[in-house]
Amino acid sequence: MDNRELVSEAANAVFQAFVKYNDNFRRITERAKQRFEKREWSAAQRDLGERIELYTKSVDRNVAALTRLLGPNCTNREIWIQLKKFFGERVNDIPDGEFSKTYFNSINRRIFNTVGIDPEIEFVTLRLETEEHHRHLVKHRRYLNWTTVADISEQFLNDFAFAAPYTDKNADIAFITSEITRFSRGLGLPAPEVLRVEFMQPVFYQSSRAYLVGQIFWAAHSAPLIIALKHTAEGVAVDAVLMSPEEVSVLFGFTRSYFFVDVEPVEGAVYFMASILPNKPLDELYTILGRVRQGKTERYRTLTRHLKRTEDQFVHARGAPGLVMLVFTLPSYDLVFKIIRDNFGYPKNVSHEHVMEKYQFVFKHDRAGRLIDTQEFRHIEFPLSKFSTELLDELLDSTASSVRIDGDQLVIDHLYVERRITPLNLYTEENDRQAVELAVLDYGQAIKDLALTNIFPGDLLLKNFGVTRHGRVIFYDYDEVCLVTDCNFRDVPEPSFDEDEMRPESWYYVNDNDIFPAEFIKFLSMNKDLKDLFIDVHGDLLTAEYWRNIKQQHLNEEVLEVVPYYRPPLPSRRYS
Repeated sequence: MDNRELVSEAANAVFQAFVKYNDNFRRITERAKQRFEKREWSAAQRDLGERIELYTKSVDRNVAALTRLLGPNCTNREIWIQLKKFFGERVNDIPDGEFSKTYFNSINRRIFNTVGIDPEIEFVTLRLETEEHHRHLVKHRRYLNWTTVADISEQFLNDFAFAAPYTDKNADIAFITSEITRFSRGLGLPAPEVLRVEFMQPVFYQSSRAYLVGQIFWAAHSAPLIIALKHTAEGVAVDAVLMSPEEVSVLFGFTRSYFFVDVEPVEGAVYFMASILPNKPLDELYTILGRVRQGKTERYRTLTRHLKRTEDQFVHARGAPGLVMLVFTLPSYDLVFKIIRDNFGYPKNVSHEHVMEKYQFVFKHDRAGRLIDTQEFRHIEFPLSKFSTELLDELLDSTASSVRIDGDQLVIDHLYVERRITPLNLYTEENDRQAVELAVLDYGQAIKDLALTNIFPGDLLLKNFGVTRHGRVIFYDYDEVCLVTDCNFRDVPEPSFDEDEMRPESWYYVNDNDIFPAEFIKFLSMNKDLKDLFIDVHGDLLTAEYWRNIKQQHLNEEVLEVVPYYRPPLPSRRYS
């Protein structure tokens, strides 16, 4: 077989592997409609894990197949230079062609164990800019307002009907109309002057909700329009109408599980999403659609482009230094970077493998708006000059097993990347009374939301939680997370003698999975007023009974929901 024939066969093999992966991804995604119609919430959660694992399994399988096909030419750079050119010429300008290049890179990098970027044999510059949005449009439905908003509301509810009936369609139409009218008045726009509504044709699914995702247009204004649908035993009903940028941003945030939405092409869906979320980074738009690897690729490319333009350096991230993770950031860029330390400080007693397993666990679990999305990178490099002296010294000292210098580059073998948020302990020190009280209350709600998704954080210190720009408190320290159902929640036994309570160690036996909620108060490192507020509103978190009840509901396989657009009311008396 001559080189051209070999290159042709290998390029086709990579593309067919990508097509098969994409078909399997869509097959799992298509189940979401059935899961919603039949209210199969546990099965939907299993689908989430299966779909997340699909990419890695596909790449592993096809690395092996391509290695067999290429034989002794498997690591022949000249063959791969030709292969890249041959493949690129054929997938340019086709729907999701740029996505197939990312798949090509994944196989290529695995075979060569590439560190950093190798532009000779992998695709570096992909056409993912939003200016290209007219190239491959996603299918959408347009509703022109010839009569009233109520009429077009009825039209799109009919068009997006499910196998299950609406509970009360007239009530839904009235609700949608009133919400659009209320939003219009807030902008000083008469509701009757709505010109049209447009929705992406595919329905978005997440947990137990379905979403119609679109836009609403006036003569000189537009806004997102998201219709949230729930399916109860009585039928399908409109649960919320989301139109403000903040509401929509929280729904499509980096602390929630990925959506199930059957889009073709993916690029077209990303461009549509960018039109209603113009401030959302492109990498996050790919990620929320479930295209995690494409989002990861775009995040790395965007960061490397930024590094070439900026003069600032990586420095230690704000907040208390972690015992398990060394955390750093680039002041001009909204990310933090985490490396597992070689040795953990007291009292941490876990292994590197244990920490990595916890991050994988969270990656596949329903994050319910309270766990930050973390992307894992391997064998990447950054310019050595971009690291401050203080940070570089600690990296080489504390993470030497993962970090090394190679010429003018710092090579990092294993790295986690997250959005940067403000640590809660710093937030409580730096903001006004009302903002701090709201954050403390949401801290308690975050713990409750995590419990509803069968997550116990393990370490409840304020420094392990952060505050987003929308004021939501989320958890980001994963080395001690576990399932609520794996914990044994106990009341603190009554002491036999008065002096028992004075002992530095417990006077009663404690198993590894024993949790004593009454001792959570020790983690509330806040002043008396804030602590009293927390106990006033969330005092049930300090009782074993609360946690045993949540655990039993999970064991009974009850569906415990955390709805992204409803937040419990907070006591107004605190702000008089």
